Amino acid sequence: MSLISCDYQDFDAIRRDFRWEVPDRYNMAREVCDRHRATADRTAVYYENAAGERSTWTFGDLITLSNRLANALAHLGVGRGDRVGIVLPQRIETGIAHIAVHKLGAVSLPLSVLFGPDAIEYRLGDSGAKAVITVGRHVEMIQDIKARLPNLETVISCDSAADAGFWPMLERASDRFDMVDTLADDPALLIYTSGTTGPPKGALVAHRSLIGNLPGFELSQNFYPGPADVFWTPADWAWTGGLLDGLLPAWHYGTPIVAFEGGRFDADHAVDLVERYGVTNAFVPPTALKMIRQVPGLGSRDFKWRGIMTAGEAMGAELFEWGREVLNLKINEMWGQTEFNYLVGNSAGIMDVKPGSMGRPYPGHDVDAIDDDGQPVPQGETGELAARVGDPVMFLGYWNNEQATREKISNGWFRTGDVGYRDGDGHLWFVGRRDDVISTAGHRVGPGEIEDCLLKHPAVAQAAVIGKPDELRGSIIKAFIVLARGVAGDEALKQDIQHTVRNRLAAYEYPREIEFIDEMPMTTTGKVRRMDLRARETGESERKRV
Repeated sequence: MSLISCDYQDFDAIRRDFRWEVPDRYNMAREVCDRHRATADRTAVYYENAAGERSTWTFGDLITLSNRLANALAHLGVGRGDRVGIVLPQRIETGIAHIAVHKLGAVSLPLSVLFGPDAIEYRLGDSGAKAVITVGRHVEMIQDIKARLPNLETVISCDSAADAGFWPMLERASDRFDMVDTLADDPALLIYTSGTTGPPKGALVAHRSLIGNLPGFELSQNFYPGPADVFWTPADWAWTGGLLDGLLPAWHYGTPIVAFEGGRFDADHAVDLVERYGVTNAFVPPTALKMIRQVPGLGSRDFKWRGIMTAGEAMGAELFEWGREVLNLKINEMWGQTEFNYLVGNSAGIMDVKPGSMGRPYPGHDVDAIDDDGQPVPQGETGELAARVGDPVMFLGYWNNEQATREKISNGWFRTGDVGYRDGDGHLWFVGRRDDVISTAGHRVGPGEIEDCLLKHPAVAQAAVIGKPDELRGSIIKAFIVLARGVAGDEALKQDIQHTVRNRLAAYEYPREIEFIDEMPMTTTGKVRRMDLRARETGESERKRV
């Protein structure tokens, strides 16, 4: 499926004539890898790491190596429907692992290398993962918790030269594999997403979701790809943004992606990567764009930009104008979620862009603001942003949590939890969250997991987390803490608490600010009144949410 060959120059005409073409049988591995046999010598990955090591991998390499890994995993007992954890950064093994798992008809479980032991243990345990492929410090970390994970049988290290290591296993395995015949509705990915209360929920994503991503991907990238396009994203390939908005769509179209394994985002190095590899198209979250904006001399760099999509938090009119003036490009803002991705956005070449707006529903998607009864609200009125069910990009449901899935659907609409409105031209505008999920530097973080981690610290009696507005990150995480009896709060204790969360959960989940308070504001039913905590930051009462 492609819109590239269309002669359309009008967004409304594309929406009017678009029809989904979803086959009964479909497998992501075939679409992003094996269908490129005729162009097997084409580059699939330009890899580079912080030490300066570089390598290039072709689609032929992907085909051969994923077949070998599929055979190796099958020998270990991994089969259809089994979950396989992939705790890897941007490197060739990550892509090979996803493809191999999908060829087996199994379910890949992407997990961020930023995760600490508590975050990893919960997700591996809840998913019942049978095997994990990982690298570096996570090998020992997972081995340490393996005894508490009864379903986890195998931990595969990409560093190990032993027989059970990733590359030695591939060397011994056959490079021929008969791909499992999967339905388009069969599960392919299990991606954990944060919620307001309780632990993260696993969103089960079908093979067909790739098809559902493609119209928005093409339009947000200004009809990507062309014959010489190169894709790049700094987004972690363990997240929807890096995986389904970057890696897999790029490979679907047979174009290379730049992979950089280098830890924290570095704007200067990112600019060098973009120039060195002739990057034409990208997904870059707003926080990263703001950091790139500070790099001197951008106007004199030899960029090949053709399309940039941004998402994860509001871009704003100022950043849009910077892109047009400095990069000579209108950055296309997009909006979607793990459960229902690539729904709304812009395509500057064929539609009017209103800076600050999320854009309009992409072809094939029906999105509107609805009221509490599941009815669309009039234009200009605020409601909960929702998408019509039955869309191929919609997830299959929450893992082992049918009740949570049912609670998200109202009158044929999937409720996203985001609040916004539709203007007279059909553009959608983001207002905020209906719940307490925090958007920070492109990551959606639920307060529940952080608060639970804070309570494990012996000095903490009560804890509540909110998002505090921040110019660079959109929001930062701030924790309000009632200390245990007899404990005195000081700067050293704040740093120790921050260190605990950073190491046990993830670097982006630790509270950048901590305030010690004497008493937590509570409702009559014993729930924390986060609106009162937010009011402490703004100095005014929070407006009633829809």
